[in-house]
Parts: sequence; C-alpha cells; structure tokens
Amino acid sequence: MCEANAYIDVNGREELYLESVDVMRPEGGKIFLKNLFGEQKVFDGEVKEISLLKHKIVLKGS
Repeated sequence: MCEANAYIDVNGREELYLESVDVMRPEGGKIFLKNLFGEQKVFDGEVKEISLLKHKIVLKGS
C-alpha cells in the first residue's frame, strides 16, 4: 500500500493527525487530507516534510 500517516509538528514534537492518508492536495492555502476510510480533514498550514520510504507526512501550522 502507498498510504502514509500525517503528523503535525508541535514545538519539535510530532503528533499524529490522520492515519492512512491516500489523498493530499492544496486548497486555498490549506491542505486537504483524506484517508482510506473516508475520513477527511483540512489543515491550516504547510507541508514540512514528506518521507516516502517511511510513509510519513509532517505538517506545520501557520
């Protein structure tokens, strides 16, 4: 599978935001995320890092 977990960087510590993300797209300065189970979230911030090998997305708030 090619999904990844999304985390938020909170003062240098990563907190899980959404598991099994399979769709991520920019939407008007925000980031839309959807996972395999149909759960959707919109994050107000930016992408800090994406690691394809670790299946990990790190987001940073604005």
